[in-house]
Amino acid sequence: MQPFELAISGVRGLTPYQPGKPISELERELGFRNIVKLASNENPLGPSPRALEAARRALSSLHLYPDGNGFELKAALAGKLGVDSGQITLGNGSNDVLEIVARTFLSPATKAVYSEYAFAIYPLVVQAIGATAAVAPAHDGVRGPRYGHDLDAIAELVDETTRVVFIANPNNPTGTYLTRTELHGFLAGLPNHVIAVVDEAYFEYVEAADYPNALDWLAEFPNLVVTRTFSKAYGLAGLRVGYAVSNERIADLLNRVRQPFNVNIPALEAAKAALDDTDHLAHSIRVNAEGLARLSRALAERKLAVIPSVGNFVSFDLGRPVAPVYEALLREGVIVRPIANYGLPHHLRVTVGTSEENSFFLTALDRVLEP
Repeated sequence: MQPFELAISGVRGLTPYQPGKPISELERELGFRNIVKLASNENPLGPSPRALEAARRALSSLHLYPDGNGFELKAALAGKLGVDSGQITLGNGSNDVLEIVARTFLSPATKAVYSEYAFAIYPLVVQAIGATAAVAPAHDGVRGPRYGHDLDAIAELVDETTRVVFIANPNNPTGTYLTRTELHGFLAGLPNHVIAVVDEAYFEYVEAADYPNALDWLAEFPNLVVTRTFSKAYGLAGLRVGYAVSNERIADLLNRVRQPFNVNIPALEAAKAALDDTDHLAHSIRVNAEGLARLSRALAERKLAVIPSVGNFVSFDLGRPVAPVYEALLREGVIVRPIANYGLPHHLRVTVGTSEENSFFLTALDRVLEP
């Protein structure tokens, strides 16, 4: 028997996650510099200066293992979020805690439910475990925002074998979100054998008045798990640190499955320092709000259908397969994200950059789209 045949069927059928193209790869391919990467929803302002300094100081301790419990970061998060440290599970990015949830609660005999166009990690972790995936159709624009989660359709797929429901709020790559009333009603209707994962990776960026903070419901819904990350608004994507907040019984289970030392020393220290730099976070949010409004308006002016977004990115419809436009933008020195793997073959997603980066992208797009 060949090694490939020894792997479980779910792994054999996996298509690996495709990240945004790295700047270094495009530099090697095209041989030029001054590349603008707007593909991976990173903070264009980078990390807080306090976080950078904390990471530098931590380098002298690289011969030591990190605190496997992450005591100080969990204490800082607990104080910031108004929860107990025992409710927190740290991860190597929030992708890690999503996988930990799947490994804790799913098996080949159970099912997970998520929406069409939802974050690509959900199907990957479900399939790798061998669980069944049930994908609910997204809104068609009649009863709710087009491409957004249809909570009624998700609820219809929940049955006695369902153990996990993944809800991204706001969702990547669409940027759509669920209101406080919508999400609360959905969570209240779930049976008690289902873990509800509310993925709030872009939480800090959202300024909509009716957008919920799912942490407020942890006492009300004992099967609720809320995941967040330092990779987006906090600008620490390269250090990989995220977390889940749940009740202490669920956190205890997640921490049994979590790998020891899954968050490294510089990441622990940088994340703790980033929490204290409220000025940098506020500046990042302000720059994003201005850039998001500008890009959404500029794309609409170019007669491109934009999916209204509350994140730090916007997806838009070219009305045709995007590969030629994507490749042409690469030759202009701009990296964006085609999202055909999400079932949107005519859409590109662009991250909000600095004002200069946004201008560079729009100029390149105009050149590429010239008749």
